[in-house]
Order: sequence, then C-alpha cells, then structure tokens
Amino acid sequence: MQWESSPHVIKDEVKAVLEFINYVYEIFGFKYELELSTRPEKYLGEIETWSKAEQQLTEALNEFGKPWKINEGDGAFYGPKIDIGVFDALKRKFQCATLQLDFQLPIRFKLAYSAKDEAKIERPVMIHRAILGSVERMFAILLEHYSGKWPLWLSPRQTIVCSVSSGSVEYAKQVLATLHEAGFHVDIDVSDRTIQKKVREAQVAQFNYILVVGAQEAETGNVCVRVRDNADLATMSVDGLITRFREEIGAFR
Repeated sequence: MQWESSPHVIKDEVKAVLEFINYVYEIFGFKYELELSTRPEKYLGEIETWSKAEQQLTEALNEFGKPWKINEGDGAFYGPKIDIGVFDALKRKFQCATLQLDFQLPIRFKLAYSAKDEAKIERPVMIHRAILGSVERMFAILLEHYSGKWPLWLSPRQTIVCSVSSGSVEYAKQVLATLHEAGFHVDIDVSDRTIQKKVREAQVAQFNYILVVGAQEAETGNVCVRVRDNADLATMSVDGLITRFREEIGAFR
C-alpha cells in the first residue's frame, strides 16, 4: 500500500486548507507569514517519503501565491508542516494556524482505501489542521489587533440604549426588544443618572453604537445614534438602524 500514487490529491487538499485560512484571516484583517517546516533530526518514516511530502507542500505553497520561507528541521516527527504566524497591532508574531502532513498514524491505525480501479489498495495521508489555534491566544491577539475596539460583527457589546429621563424608559425597552429580536447584542441603561454620564460610560465600555432616546424619539419612533468615538451619527428609525447594522456586519462576510 502506498500514499504517493496520487500526489496531486495531497497538493489540492493542502491548497484548499490554505485558501480557507486566508479567507478567515482576511475577515479579521490579519497579516500573516507562511513557513514550511522540514524534517527534524528525530523523525519516523523513510527519507524518501519525507522528501516527497515536502515537495508536495512546496508545490502547494508556490501555487498558493503568497510569500513563504523554509524553517529547516522544525517539522513534526511524523511529517512536514506549514505554520502560519499572525502579526498583531504591535507587529509581534504569534504562531496560530498550522497544516501538517501525517503519514505515520494511518499506518498505525491500518487505514486503507480502494483506488479508482478497485484493484489497488492505497494508504491515505492524514492532514492535521488548525485554523485559529488556541482560542484563548486568538482572543488575546484580537484584543491587541483591534485595540479593544471590536468590529460590530464580532463585538460582545454591539449597542446600548440609554434613556434621557424616566419618561422615555418604556420606549427604550421597546427599542431593546426590537433590536434583540433582530439578532443583535443589546444592553440598556435606564438609571436615573444624567445622559452625559450614561453616554460616557458606554464609550469607555467600547459599545459600538450608543442609542439615546428621549421624549422626542419616543414620539417619532426614532433613535439618536452615537458611535463610541464621541461622534453623533444621525437620528434614524429603528428599522433603518437595523438595516445599517446588517450592512456593516455583511461587509465582513
């Protein structure tokens, strides 16, 4: 049984994973670096198999079209790998995504499949892949990358509704319910503090949008929209705001 009889399959699968990684990282706005890690001093398997595997990764990287470099001797003991280093806002590099060829576990698990002609049994190759890596590390990188100012689609604090006075509390609750039903993360501040304090606290908490509602907004069915960078955006209808949110989130998809 052999795996190298269909090397183009390996190359195509590797390229597909690289394209997926690129798709995800472009959404986050990450810049990244590709490294091909080759056979270490202590390894399993035959050198010929390693050489063929490294060749497949090399061809996949070349066809992927992004710059890459070789990291000699840093492969896993079971096969070569491609590591992806992500740069944060301070230009520090973190190893996140990885793609590894494993031709040892299929042997140990005695995995096999029939070739197209069904007369030949071949050994598959296992591909280990991680797109984000450690969730905790990725969150830390994202915090640095966005400087705490999460984009709307990723933000745990998308918007907050602040009432101007007790007379607009019920309308503030209606706005909250409408936005929540539309699928957004919404908080509310109907305390008896001044509207200036409410808005300031919402800005410090990094809410993407701050919605101020008073008697006039309750009468017209609108909201006064502010963004976290201390800018008044506009007065708009709740439906118009929902459309704006969806368009902003859709821009990242």
